[in-house]
Amino acid sequence: MPWQTLLKRRERLPANPDLAEGFANLLDQLGPVTPFELAVAGARLMATPGLAFLVGYQAALRMLWPSAPLSLGALCATEQRSLRPADMQTRLTDLHLSGRKDFVTAGDAAEWLLIAARSEAPGEEARLSLAVVYPDEPGVRLEKLPDIALIPDISHGRLFLDNALCELLAGDGWDAYVKPFRTLEDVYVLSAMTAWLYGIGQDSDWPQALQLRLLALLAGCAEVSRQAPNNPAGHVLLGGLFAQFEGLKAEIDQALADGPPDWAAMWQRDRMVMDLASGARGKRLVKALAAI
Repeated sequence: MPWQTLLKRRERLPANPDLAEGFANLLDQLGPVTPFELAVAGARLMATPGLAFLVGYQAALRMLWPSAPLSLGALCATEQRSLRPADMQTRLTDLHLSGRKDFVTAGDAAEWLLIAARSEAPGEEARLSLAVVYPDEPGVRLEKLPDIALIPDISHGRLFLDNALCELLAGDGWDAYVKPFRTLEDVYVLSAMTAWLYGIGQDSDWPQALQLRLLALLAGCAEVSRQAPNNPAGHVLLGGLFAQFEGLKAEIDQALADGPPDWAAMWQRDRMVMDLASGARGKRLVKALAAI
């Protein structure tokens, strides 16, 4: 990570209601970057916490699929609020997909979709494969869902697949993709949101000690981003980073309250996005500590 870029950068890109166009503009601004650089330097440029979250999510996708196109994408796994393979009904048959995914982040703006689908033979234990489809192909339909109170500037959609032709990615869909993505998303969203807050701190002249602690947290994120997502030691380190972030909340809230009200209102509205996967993180940490 070229830290001097983060330390010196002061500009911020205007919010673009077209998420795909806004992401393309960001990539043009950044040039060639690693996923971690995308999460940190990209989120620093974002106008809202929701857009910073989206940048972190896109960085995690690029760690999951390094050959991902240079455009907005989404991972489509959840069905009926579950990620368990046995609960999924979406089916892969002869490179065609049929089924439904209930919650697709930025679905109406995504230009490629990674689909977790059942692929076992009849009578076998549930097994997943991961496939790629494109929204403008026959048999692929995205329905935009109503905005929700949390990060309302990031749309969400429902995906319907009707015998849609797909490309298959190598490896087991659960072990190589869906399971590790939980960890990757935590790492890169934490990195992005911390970088966004650091940028607000620069712009608002927060206490130097708080800005330095946010930088230290980002340095820890850089180390954890180098760990394999199935590494128990990496999960323990990630648990430590979230504990650090939790410990900074009161200082962050006070610094925001002392600054421009728009920033404080945005963060109060959207900060709960950091707690959405806390239960899964807690269970993962317990398993990691036991394994070590």
